Amino acid sequence: MLSTRRAIPVIVLSCLLLAGCKSGSLGGPSPSGSPATSGTASSTSGAGGAGRAIAVGAGPQKKYTVQQQPAAGSCHYRYEHGEPLEDPACTPGATSPAVTQANLKTTICRKGGYTSGVRPSTYVTGKEKKLNAASYDYTGAMGEAEYDHLISLQLGGDPNDPRNLWVEPTDPGHKNSQGVNNKKDPVETKLHTAVCAGKVTLTQAQQAIVTDWTTALTTLHLN
Repeated sequence: MLSTRRAIPVIVLSCLLLAGCKSGSLGGPSPSGSPATSGTASSTSGAGGAGRAIAVGAGPQKKYTVQQQPAAGSCHYRYEHGEPLEDPACTPGATSPAVTQANLKTTICRKGGYTSGVRPSTYVTGKEKKLNAASYDYTGAMGEAEYDHLISLQLGGDPNDPRNLWVEPTDPGHKNSQGVNNKKDPVETKLHTAVCAGKVTLTQAQQAIVTDWTTALTTLHLN
């Protein structure tokens, strides 16, 4: 009888010669048809994205509820070009299934506006904002910070998915008592205008904003 040490190489060699072993056996990779991750994600194509899929949230709700936020102190701001950016591990962004490239004219690009009809109440977002401030260790004045949709509502961002909301601190040089006034907001508006004018696709704008809002317009050649 062959010893255990000698038997294993024989089995492996036979498997390779006969091509009878399934991919993934003996510690190899799983079959190509197996999903790598669970959950729904939007397209990754687009000139402005980093190539990763963006999660799809629940979309507009008749009644919003306060969403659980990341653990206190688990999120960390990063800075690019002197501007505060979100922690991609805590706030990777999430899109709304109600907004697609095919229905832009009846959603975010329609006359009369779209965002007011899908925005959660301040009763809900006010509670979430305090919890998220703890997630990011934000200790500044709450009235100066914006509870921001990373992918804005006017770009088809999910209204209340915790992956799409973060307490955005003030810009460098911002003076207290001036209220919320962030440089990210006009970037979102320019992207919205470009999407509705057909200059870029919805996916391209969404990818650009989650990658780095400070370079989104440059990346999409909209400056």
